[in-house]
Amino acid sequence: MNHELSPELRKRAARIKLLLLDVDGVLTDGRLFFGNNGEELKSFSTLDGQGLKILQKSGVKVGIITGRTSNLVARRASNLGINILVQGREDKWDALQEILQEHPFDLNDIAFMGDDWPDLTVMTRVGLALTVANAHPSVVSRAHWQSTERGGEGAVRAACDLIMQAQGTFDAALAPFLASNSEV
Repeated sequence: MNHELSPELRKRAARIKLLLLDVDGVLTDGRLFFGNNGEELKSFSTLDGQGLKILQKSGVKVGIITGRTSNLVARRASNLGINILVQGREDKWDALQEILQEHPFDLNDIAFMGDDWPDLTVMTRVGLALTVANAHPSVVSRAHWQSTERGGEGAVRAACDLIMQAQGTFDAALAPFLASNSEV
């Protein structure tokens, strides 16, 4: 896989040191499931999870900013080694300001992947605005890049691959998973 990146997109993605993600509609398909006893269920993509682990291994930090609060999200973040997590914050720009206090990054070194209006407060201010195939049109028109995958179905993985391709770390990350010619 080696999709051609425009020079502008490659330049923006090559700078990224922190990828921030929305949850509902980005890490999940956006649907909310509630059981009779009040339990909440979400579905996460293993493709996204693998991509996030590999991206972090390549040196890019990952964080989550979400308007909802969920133990499931905290558990998923922990499972993926993501320790930048802000939940229950409708104002995502304020949440980013809190993150920057502890993790001082230049805004141009940050990517944010969102799908709906609340995400625009961050997306329109950072170096790389990413979105999913099924995002709201207002978000799509303001994103630097849109995945061909829908939220919760590998869109985050595609964004991770994009960043690693632009940073020249994709092939090195893939190599350990491939059999050498002498082993085939």
